[in-house]
Amino acid sequence: MSNAIDMYGWTAQPRDVTVLLDGKKNNNEPKPQTVAGTSLPETPLATAVLEYARKQLPTETFNHSMRVYYYGKAIQTQQFPDWRFTDETYLLTCLLHDIGTADRYISGTRMSFEFYGGMLALDLISRELKAPIEQAESVAEAIMRHQDIGETGKITTIGLLIQLATIFDNMGGHKDLVHKDTIQDVTRQFPRKKWSSCFAATIRKENELKPWAHTTALGEDDFPNGVQNNKLMEPYD
Repeated sequence: MSNAIDMYGWTAQPRDVTVLLDGKKNNNEPKPQTVAGTSLPETPLATAVLEYARKQLPTETFNHSMRVYYYGKAIQTQQFPDWRFTDETYLLTCLLHDIGTADRYISGTRMSFEFYGGMLALDLISRELKAPIEQAESVAEAIMRHQDIGETGKITTIGLLIQLATIFDNMGGHKDLVHKDTIQDVTRQFPRKKWSSCFAATIRKENELKPWAHTTALGEDDFPNGVQNNKLMEPYD
């Protein structure tokens, strides 16, 4: 990949994934894809952000972030193999996409957690860790828009992929994109630890603290209830 658009996942995609699937449940029948069989970037940048996330996030949220990485890679490699981005950029996005829900931040700002989290990621990646600004901005935009779900307009490739992976882990959405054996292996390596009730409580906490929060756009009751009643992931919680 020779340019920033490809390297950092800036290519525009339809926000409505059913357009990409052309009305089908998937592009290919999913196959098992294990954690051991999926490359995890070990660059200095990836390692620094991974350690930062491990320190800043509760274990439940860190494990969710890692599951989102592995589910996203399964979706990309099996369903959308033409999508272009570096694994490092996607990993950074996954690790930091919920940083705004950490206790020190969720009650420390009036901003919605995705937007504040995007700002934190931009500062960490570009200013502190000296990564290319095009990469830092891609991560920040994807974090800010990872709950910007809809049927009109466009979104970046990285933004759409983390939407798909988070919806899959949080609500069991688009269940036909990932093989059941992949879920079993990923949850074995990164246990859910009752993630459904944990994240539902986080949503309700933010909505109570910030009645204007962007999360309310997904349904003040429908979204946390949908997370808490995630039937696909219930056996692994």
